[in-house]
Order: sequence, then C-alpha cells, then structure tokens
Amino acid sequence: MSFPDNYQPATDLLNDKAILVTGAGDGIGRVAAKTFAAHGATVILLGRTLGKLEKVYDEIEAAGGPQPAIYPMNLEGAAEKDYNDMCDTLEQEFGKLDGILHNASILGPRTPIGNYPADSWLQVMQINVNAPFMLTRALLPLLERSNNASLLFTGSSVGLEGRAHWGAYAASKAALENLMQTLADELADATRIRANSVNPGATRTRMRAAAYPAEDPGSIKPPEALMPLYLYLMGDDSLEETGRQFKG
Repeated sequence: MSFPDNYQPATDLLNDKAILVTGAGDGIGRVAAKTFAAHGATVILLGRTLGKLEKVYDEIEAAGGPQPAIYPMNLEGAAEKDYNDMCDTLEQEFGKLDGILHNASILGPRTPIGNYPADSWLQVMQINVNAPFMLTRALLPLLERSNNASLLFTGSSVGLEGRAHWGAYAASKAALENLMQTLADELADATRIRANSVNPGATRTRMRAAAYPAEDPGSIKPPEALMPLYLYLMGDDSLEETGRQFKG
C-alpha cells in the first residue's frame, strides 16, 4: 500500500485511541494534536512550555474533542527516570498507548562543521535523537497493549542526504530515520506496532522561518496541508505500512 490520493479520513478514525504528541505547543505538533482530537483521539500534549500546551488544551476542548492531557517535559534535560515515571503515569491514566508522534526537535546553528560549537551539537542530538529513543523505549510496554499502535517520526531531506551547513540537524535526522527503520524491523513480527516517518518538506513553521529567514511564509504550505497524511499513518488505514518515509 501507499498513501492514497485524495485520502478522506473518517471522522471517527481515531476514536478510543490515546496518542502522545511531542512538541505539541507549536507548529506541526500543535496542528496535529488538534487534528487527532478532532478525529476522536485522546491526545497527550507533551512540551516544554506549559502556557503553549494549555492553549492547545483549551482549543481542543472548545472544539468539542475528547479531554486531552498535558505532560510538561523539557526533553533536553530529561533523564531515564523521567521517561520511566512518564510510563507509570500514562499507564495509570490510560492503561495503553496507541500512538506517538515524535515532532519535537531543534534546528541548531547553520554553520560549517569546522565552526560547529560542540555544546550545540550535543544539544541537538539530545533533543532530536536521544529523547525519541528514550521516550520510545520507556513507552513500548504501553504501545504493546494497543490493538494497533503507530510510531511516527519526523524526518527531513537532509536526513537522507547531508547538505552543507546543516550540521547536527542533518546528522540527527539521519540517526532518527535509522532508529525508525530499526524499530520497524524489530517490531514487525513480534508486535502490532508499526513505525514510519514523515518528511514534511517546506512547511510554514517557526523552525522553517529560522532556517530560511528571507523566504516568504505565504509561499509555502501550512501545517494543515500535511494532516491527511498524519491521520493516515496514525489511524488504522495504514496497518500494512511500516519502515517507510512518507513525503509531505
């Protein structure tokens, strides 16, 4: 199978599903969280800035979606115990987890490797690679309790082929792509968990504006344009898909 042209998700596509979205306070994560809720999901909003998460929470409730949950976490400073504690909390609250959207990431400096600050490199790797690994590993027991669970990572073109001045961001996305493929291969036979990635392409977000400050934001697609693909991969219409990168 592949993503169908003119895909029309059912309004109840995600009914009774509990889905965790990282970086849910802004950009693609915010829109995805609201979209998942609009299709019936109970969304767990994870992010660093409580005020942003509370705003998304209020928007979901105002739209009549299932009551979401907020889980504030700074992925840069989170340790193994923090992820294990998260698993315990989500187990008590929901009993299972049906999906994770790994959306949170940072760009880091746009500079040649010879000038790349070591502390910035480590920060990008911590947020973009180490955090998704530790979070996924900690929450696998909850995903295994789902009838059909979806792990969705956020890829990038520079994660498939490195480009000058993209430094740690490109390296982190390459590592994340490989992590997705490894998980897909490991989980395919033993579980009902699938793993894929989305390369959003040029999308109107704050990170895009930082990477391309001279670009006219009105010339590129908004996050909403990606949502049919995100719904397809998070819902049960994509049960046969695993180990692939999809282009937004």
